[in-house]
Amino acid sequence: MPISLPPGCILRRALAGDIWAIRKLVLSAKLDPTQLRWSQFWVIECEGRVVACGQLRNFPEAQELGSLVVTPAWRGRGLGSYLTKHLIQEATQPIYLECLGSRLAEFYTRFGFVPISWQELPQSLKWKFGVSQVASKVLPMISVKIMQYRESGA
Repeated sequence: MPISLPPGCILRRALAGDIWAIRKLVLSAKLDPTQLRWSQFWVIECEGRVVACGQLRNFPEAQELGSLVVTPAWRGRGLGSYLTKHLIQEATQPIYLECLGSRLAEFYTRFGFVPISWQELPQSLKWKFGVSQVASKVLPMISVKIMQYRESGA
């Protein structure tokens, strides 16, 4: 079943003026607040407010789907799914992501992401994702999953 946005919501590329709303969303979700470049973001605006965001970070030979956040008041309405599908369509290189916990991993599995090992990452992402791998070894209660988008049948 196709996913659509609720009435009064639009998907658009982020504008420079959206950076504060993006930062607020990312910080509220306790995500990595570094590398927040508004020009790499897409946002969903509902009733005149940015209520969801996500970005495709560019690396040599890869892209990272990151900073995907939906404000709590708008969760459960398909905005995260809509944005995820859109970012997958926008990607021009292989897409990777890292997420905390099995619940998020299950969410991304629905779109064709599969768990991979750190060794399977392209060189350009090994250092970035390696930091969280070290953290999960030092703090075993932190379960970080690395995933790669693979189209069905790939």
